[in-house]
Amino acid sequence: MAKTVLITGGASGIGAATARLLAGRGWFVAINYRTRADQAAALADELSAQGVKAIALPGDMQDPASIERLFGGVDREFGRLDALVNSAGIGIPNKRVAEFDASPLTRLMATNVIGPMLCCREAARRMSTAAGGQGGTIVNVSSMAATIGGRPGNSHYAASKAAIDCFTIGFAKEVAREGIRVIAVRPGVIRTDMTQASLADPSFVATVAASIPLGRAGQANEVAAPIAWLLSAEASFITGCCLDVSGGGFHIASAPR
Repeated sequence: MAKTVLITGGASGIGAATARLLAGRGWFVAINYRTRADQAAALADELSAQGVKAIALPGDMQDPASIERLFGGVDREFGRLDALVNSAGIGIPNKRVAEFDASPLTRLMATNVIGPMLCCREAARRMSTAAGGQGGTIVNVSSMAATIGGRPGNSHYAASKAAIDCFTIGFAKEVAREGIRVIAVRPGVIRTDMTQASLADPSFVATVAASIPLGRAGQANEVAAPIAWLLSAEASFITGCCLDVSGGGFHIASAPR
């Protein structure tokens, strides 16, 4: 029987690259989206044409009830959940701490921290062998920003991802003997819709190249491949850790995400 994965934020970027890779390996895929309905539907059609079951499901990481409906949709459409990839995330405009506003911070933390935590809750309820499940694997997409505090003005985003790193380690210990593995993947600067505008600036690209030992930004498929490996049986003894997918990390503490 084919395994089923739910990918939050799966309509674009790292999430979409992961969906394509896993579908190519025979996984059934639930593609979650918040606003990219057409993009998610087109991706689902593309994957379905390969002979796997793929559907697009709405769900807002800022809304607990919406998250519950999302997992209910997975139950109805697939009847099982073997893996969760928490790829949904947002950024907000750079600001010094002295200029913070509560509303954008609340939205950032709700999407990047509370939403993934609630998704992990829903996944654990379905996967845990203690609750009658068959185990599973969860990959939380974090960021190298968590390791350096972010670039200037981006400490809020870095803090949201550092929270995910810490949560991943604690959660993994909690469910390890219930058949669930939990790992965080920390991308560096990756070419996605989120970074498209910044990476269109030659000076920013040069700054990125100078700050990464491999000398370039990464591609979404270069993050998807490690995620797919972590979901496989080859990674069966890996849990409760963070994997850096960053071209070697950063040379300087002020390097961009």
